[in-house]
Amino acid sequence: MQYHQRLPIVVAAIGCLSCVLVACGGSDSVEPVTITVAGPNAVSTWNQVATDTINVPAAATGTPEEQRPNSAVDLATVHVAIYDAVIAIAGTHQPYAVTPTSPTANASQEAAASAAAYRVLLSLFPSRTAQYQATYDSLLAAIPDGTAKTRGLAVGAEVASGVLALRANDGRSVALAAYLPGTGAGQFRGTNPIGRPNPFIKPFSLTSLAQFRAPGPPALTSAAYAADFNETKARGSLTSTVRSADELELARFNTESPATLNPRTMRTFAMTNRSLAEHARLMAIVWVTQADAGNACFESKYFYQGWRPASAIALADTDGNAATDVDATWLPVVATPNHPEYPAAHSCITAAMAEVIRNYYGTREVTFDINSLVTGTTRRYTTSNAWIDEVRTARIVGGMHFRFSTVDGAALGTSVASWVLSHHFQPR
Repeated sequence: MQYHQRLPIVVAAIGCLSCVLVACGGSDSVEPVTITVAGPNAVSTWNQVATDTINVPAAATGTPEEQRPNSAVDLATVHVAIYDAVIAIAGTHQPYAVTPTSPTANASQEAAASAAAYRVLLSLFPSRTAQYQATYDSLLAAIPDGTAKTRGLAVGAEVASGVLALRANDGRSVALAAYLPGTGAGQFRGTNPIGRPNPFIKPFSLTSLAQFRAPGPPALTSAAYAADFNETKARGSLTSTVRSADELELARFNTESPATLNPRTMRTFAMTNRSLAEHARLMAIVWVTQADAGNACFESKYFYQGWRPASAIALADTDGNAATDVDATWLPVVATPNHPEYPAAHSCITAAMAEVIRNYYGTREVTFDINSLVTGTTRRYTTSNAWIDEVRTARIVGGMHFRFSTVDGAALGTSVASWVLSHHFQPR
């Protein structure tokens, strides 16, 4: 197999050529799109199986992935292997990292996708075969025996081996000292916070997880901080009288874990009537982007270690700002995740996915549905921007975040997506 050095794509000074306009972040260029599910395929099936495998509760022993699963990172590993295997056969786009030496002529793309996904899961989660072995056997049984199947399996296995080598020892097992919560104004108060290894995980695309580090929250004494403080205090309170019923539903809607909500949401985009190669490409872009955006977001979180609204409101007499008042009894309407507040992670990853959608389809006017297992409701979006806006609002009216965190988080996620889209998965 051949490994490919990941270098920036150089665009001529005169600007993007029309054939790569969308990949360069150009203006919307096509008619509105409505996502219509046509049915499962090898890519969407393996996304479902991989998601279920990764979300098995962490084990005390076993591989690093079994002990410390990371949904976006592990899905990205599966999907770049699927992409490189399928695209080696389709020949339409540049590989992410691995070009197999196994013959690809007339090879089965379905066999290659299944072999790549299976081999990655078997290596990362060898104790969880109950989650994926039956699917692998079933998908392979549906492919007629012969040269196409044999070649596809060889391509998938070879690519998986190469991708696994690239992602070995990815940093998730870094040894960290016990976390010491802050005691000063503005400092995060949580104990044993989650996501601490994330800033040390090797990026898939970024040169560093600090590459697009958020600029930092406004000064505690500023008018901007006071405005956002008072907005969350009023709209995100357990006893708020200004939050609408729809806003409360929206806040609860977005409390489902991203480890289940995001794969289920994005999987529908890989179940349309496009080709298997296109579905493989889209899912690789989605999960490489989400992995790097999420981990970059946590790099910023632990760099700034900002306090959550519940701490900020209860300790407002320490922030030096006359426009913020203490309320020692204030509680958020939904539970606050145990990690630093700034920037907002949901904004980081949602904006990243929304930018992938805009770029992939060449328009912001994409209509799609998202359902939540928490509320049992479905929300429809007619633009990618509307999704970002609703998620940002959800974190404010849920009492978990300040507006500046949602704005800066969205900017970080968009920057990561733009980087990934301009450096990988390009047409040949």
